[in-house]
Amino acid sequence: MSHDSDAPVLIFDGDCPYCSVAALALRRLDGVVAVPWEADPVGPFLDAQFGSRPFAMVLVDPRERRVYAGRSAAEELADRAGTPGIVGGLVRDNYDRIADVVGTLSGRGRDPADVHETYRLTDDARDLVDDLRPAASDPPEALS
Repeated sequence: MSHDSDAPVLIFDGDCPYCSVAALALRRLDGVVAVPWEADPVGPFLDAQFGSRPFAMVLVDPRERRVYAGRSAAEELADRAGTPGIVGGLVRDNYDRIADVVGTLSGRGRDPADVHETYRLTDDARDLVDDLRPAASDPPEALS
C-alpha cells in the first residue's frame, strides 16, 4: 500500500477494539495513516520524539512538524473530522474519562500516559515517520 510521504500518522491502541473501530473511521479522513501502538516501528519513533514510549494516542503531522498527544490528539482529530468545535472541546475535556471507560470495557491492563500537549516534531522522530507507514493496515473500502 502506498502512502503520501507527508500524510498524518495516527498511533492508536491496537489491542482496544473500540480504539480500532475509531481508527477505521479516522482513516477515512484524507490521507491519515493509522498504526497500532504495538507495531514494531512505533517504539523507536516514540523514543526519538519523547525520550520514552508513552502509551497514548498520538497524531503525527510531518507537514506541520507537529505531534499531538492524548487530549490534544483527540481534539485535533475531531477538528479534522469536521465535527463542531464543541465536540472537539468535549473530547479534549473528557479524554481521561473516555480513556478510562474504554480501557475498562476492553480489558486493557495499562493506563494511558499523561501526555496531552502539542509538540514540535523532533528531527530524529521526523526521520522515522516513514518507518511507521508500512505498519498501517489498508483503509476500509468506501461504502457504495
